[in-house]
Amino acid sequence: MSSILSVHDLKKRFAGREVLGGVSFELAPDTVTVVLGANGAGKTTLMRCVLGLLVPDAGRVRVLGLDPMRSARAVRHSIGYVPDAPDVYPWMTLRELFRFLRAQIPDWSDERAVGLAEQLQATLDVRFASMSRGEAAKGMLAATLAPAPRLVLLDEPFARLAPPAREDVMRTFLAEVPVSGGGALVATHDLDVAARVADRILVLAAGRIAADVDVADLVASLEGRSGLPEALRNLYPDREPAETAR
Repeated sequence: MSSILSVHDLKKRFAGREVLGGVSFELAPDTVTVVLGANGAGKTTLMRCVLGLLVPDAGRVRVLGLDPMRSARAVRHSIGYVPDAPDVYPWMTLRELFRFLRAQIPDWSDERAVGLAEQLQATLDVRFASMSRGEAAKGMLAATLAPAPRLVLLDEPFARLAPPAREDVMRTFLAEVPVSGGGALVATHDLDVAARVADRILVLAAGRIAADVDVADLVASLEGRSGLPEALRNLYPDREPAETAR
């Protein structure tokens, strides 16, 4: 097996509308691939197909060589997923979430979970319903990374975070992801995030990959990362800018 994630000719329609129109790519070990696209480009649909939460209309997905539909349990134990909003019971605290996940995930590590929470300055005993968006994002990232998953999926993980929380989450992500031999797939419309975390960038537009870029090659052509967000903006087929961090 040479790839962490393999997606081949993936297609998905909703109510007659084509959301994914034949997406193909491979995610190599020890790399971060960013799927860059505007809201509605199909990023979340792609993530949900990888997780096995949506059945593709056509095409193939393999996670560590496994079909997410046929080997759902094994695949989900290999994936850490941070959605764009916490998918936990609002009455739960982060400590209660850790306790719940301990019983569900074979590779769960309480020591790593608590250490990540401390690193992120995530509160353990406040209900998610009472957390700010930044506090919730920190807690979800700690819970996601605690079992050191081979594949990490992040769906707009830095969106609408206040600058201090955004930097905390970004710093931990850059330090912890991917694990050795693993990989990460990050969906975002934020050019600055893509410029900071990506080894490879896929531009998704109208359900298709409009550009596939090796970031090291692009940085070399720019003689540094300072001009990278603008270079990424120019990859969009209609030249409409993606949103940058403010």
